[in-house]
Amino acid sequence: MTDWAIHGFEIANCNCVPGCPCQFSQLPNDGTCEAMLTFRIDTGHYGDTKLDGLHTAAIYKWPGPIHEGNGEMQIIIDERATAEQKSALEAIMTGQDTDEFATMFFVFNAMCTTKHETLSAPVSLSFDAETGIGHGKADGIGETRVEPIAHIVSGAPHSVQIKLPNGFEYSEASVCRGTTQTPGSAISLEKNSGTHAHVAELHLTGKGVERAA
Repeated sequence: MTDWAIHGFEIANCNCVPGCPCQFSQLPNDGTCEAMLTFRIDTGHYGDTKLDGLHTAAIYKWPGPIHEGNGEMQIIIDERATAEQKSALEAIMTGQDTDEFATMFFVFNAMCTTKHETLSAPVSLSFDAETGIGHGKADGIGETRVEPIAHIVSGAPHSVQIKLPNGFEYSEASVCRGTTQTPGSAISLEKNSGTHAHVAELHLTGKGVERAA
């Protein structure tokens, strides 16, 4: 199994209410799941192939809960990636060289029967921790914008964190609200407006999420 690791940051937006029942091993709000995830890789490798500084994104859609399968997915890889880097990122994001169910990439790939063509585009991610405003974008394909949850009474930014000691995506994430559009993808996301979003540090290997010592 090829050794790999990626350390970076992610922005994710799905169609459930902020908090997302999946994070608590519950069924999605309306019984379906659709999401866009954007990743910035600060440092990473797949075997001897360096992945530092690259970005990727992925769009997913399921007709029911993720664990019931029959979903569809499309990967978007930074146009700056070399052919070798693209192959490495495709391997990681389709769950190859990964222990069973150890990462979100393995799980999501296993639960998708339709894999659309991998696309290449400029991919970018920005997030301001002070304001809670962020942006993930695959040019011409899909775009996510996130902002803080507004307190139901005061309207002030409402801070919430989720810790998942045994999670397959992150150890800790900050919850926000987001909106996504995917005009250039084979997958149309139609329910993601002011819905659950989270931002998180990304520390993944083929063995799963790297835990703090």
